[in-house]
Amino acid sequence: MKQTSRTRAAWIAVSAALLGLSAPLTTSVSASAAGPSARSSLDWTKCEGSGLDPRQECASVEVPMDYAEPGGRKIAIVISRIPSEKPAARRGALLLIPGGPGGSSLGDPSGKGQKLPQKVRNAYDLIGFAPRGLAPSTPVNCGLDHGDLALSKLRPWPAPDGSISENMATARRTAAACARNGGDLIRHITTVDEARDIDRVRAALGERRLSAWGVSYGTYVGAVYSQLFPRRTDRVVLDSNDNPDPTRVSRAWLEGYETGVEDVFPEFAKWASAPGNPDRLARTAAEVRPLFLRLAARLDRAPIPWPGANPAELNGNVLRQTMLDSLYTPDRFPTLAKLMLAARHGTVPPAPAAPPEPVLQNVTAVSAATLCNDVAWPTSAAEYRKGVAESRKEHPLTAGMPRNAMVCTAWPYPPTQAPVRITAHGPSNVLLVQNARDVATPLRGALKLRQAFGARAVMVIVDSTGHDAYLANGNACGDRVVSRFLATGERPGEDVRCG
Repeated sequence: MKQTSRTRAAWIAVSAALLGLSAPLTTSVSASAAGPSARSSLDWTKCEGSGLDPRQECASVEVPMDYAEPGGRKIAIVISRIPSEKPAARRGALLLIPGGPGGSSLGDPSGKGQKLPQKVRNAYDLIGFAPRGLAPSTPVNCGLDHGDLALSKLRPWPAPDGSISENMATARRTAAACARNGGDLIRHITTVDEARDIDRVRAALGERRLSAWGVSYGTYVGAVYSQLFPRRTDRVVLDSNDNPDPTRVSRAWLEGYETGVEDVFPEFAKWASAPGNPDRLARTAAEVRPLFLRLAARLDRAPIPWPGANPAELNGNVLRQTMLDSLYTPDRFPTLAKLMLAARHGTVPPAPAAPPEPVLQNVTAVSAATLCNDVAWPTSAAEYRKGVAESRKEHPLTAGMPRNAMVCTAWPYPPTQAPVRITAHGPSNVLLVQNARDVATPLRGALKLRQAFGARAVMVIVDSTGHDAYLANGNACGDRVVSRFLATGERPGEDVRCG
């Protein structure tokens, strides 16, 4: 159950790299029904690891590896909690659903959970978990070659000339390694399995209903859980929302980067051209985009050696990957600017610190398994070549990556169940919060989830830039709406915009 701050950072970095939404306002659950009287069957012990709140404790929940054979092999789901800070005001449990796929929220009760207002921390036990396949839950590993763990390799960037031959070869090699080394568990890591695990966690906690705060991929998990177990949900907040298109699922998320980058890059350009910025790249915002494109093309032709990095050179795709990562939050804008400034002079900054390789291996395996087991991907190279060519022409910043072939192209296991279609059937207890400019889960896709939920949901659109809105990259107006809903159940009667 050990989780250091470095490990938590690795979960975030790698899962983000692999990818990464009116009736009565409250449900009928009363404080007494879901509150202090809830009986937990769990054996809580002190969590291992550094940087954790001393109140945080951990336990393990046993679940079936294969829900089609509930009496078969069992695996462990490790969970954490910080109990309600005011038992008399306790309403129930608030599950913190991580992003990814491949993210963990095991440390979140000690981390972002402590940013929640006091009334919310009084009302709920804060619950985190490591989803199936992620250590310290029963882990899975594909045993990939070190080079295939490079972030610029995990996202399918085409060759400088638009060729995808290397991407197809990487997909075959990676999928074969997962089949060879992933064991039986690799076939049973899906969003539906995670939703079913969550309901086992709810039952083990002794809760009749569960509140949740899901972020990024966690919004899709939360939506699927709300669809499969609608009467087991209390107050549900979905933050930075995935497109729930049941015909495409993760393919739609990958393609969303085209829109997301176009939404956010102008904000980077304004920042990077501002007078007084020590990392200023240009005199005007209009100059930044062509500067980036010229620099990426130059690095395609003449990479710069980068000792200690993976790969050990700064090429055009490494710059593009850095751009994508840096647009997740304005706080990362300087990372991209500093790299561009160095590259213009033919130099590189110190190589970024790499997460421990066992963490990279574990997170990559869980992410690949989820993306590929959820929905079948096309296997035809011709289809990807066509999509990449169109994407490169329409969206040169992302260079065709969002429509390219990744590991799922060669995944050896067909999906065992159809993706869940999100519908308006169920209690009206969902609040969506969404930044207007989000590189990973753009507003255009988030509106698809809002449409799918119908009268079950209300959406708060926040006029801010960055991935993760509530208590992160949003604004005070959006934060107030979400906090009020979690603490009191009060929800806007219709969709609102927070300027």
